[in-house]
Amino acid sequence: MNHELFMQRALELAQQAEELGEVPVGAVLVKDDVIIGEGYNQVIATSDPSAHAEVVAIRAAGAALQNYRIVDTTLYVTLEPCAMCAGAMTHARVGTLVFAASDPRTGAVNSAIEVLNHPTMNHRVEVISGVLEKQSADLLRRFFRARRKQK
Repeated sequence: MNHELFMQRALELAQQAEELGEVPVGAVLVKDDVIIGEGYNQVIATSDPSAHAEVVAIRAAGAALQNYRIVDTTLYVTLEPCAMCAGAMTHARVGTLVFAASDPRTGAVNSAIEVLNHPTMNHRVEVISGVLEKQSADLLRRFFRARRKQK
């Protein structure tokens, strides 16, 4: 599978979020080398705290497959998922997570806490990290730097 190709699409979606004033995170869900769900952060635009990129992509994929279980899929996301998104991935039975940048403050894969693949969970997700990490980290840094200047 071409991880960089799908992560590049996730970065494009992150840029869409940034244009809307949202934290620039994008996600793409792939099954059999075909994108079945996409998302970017929309919490402000939708007044929905659960509208993280990963959840939006998982919802789209579930609708496309007409199933709440999206097995044998790979989720590409530009930032390490938070606890809510890690939980959603587990419940949806995502097979593989590929993320770009780590999130030392709220990352729930292996940075701040370990929710994904916690020993008590009944589903395991393969994890690949660091794909296009620099591009994603740079985008996030620029966004937060600009936001701090506005305040």
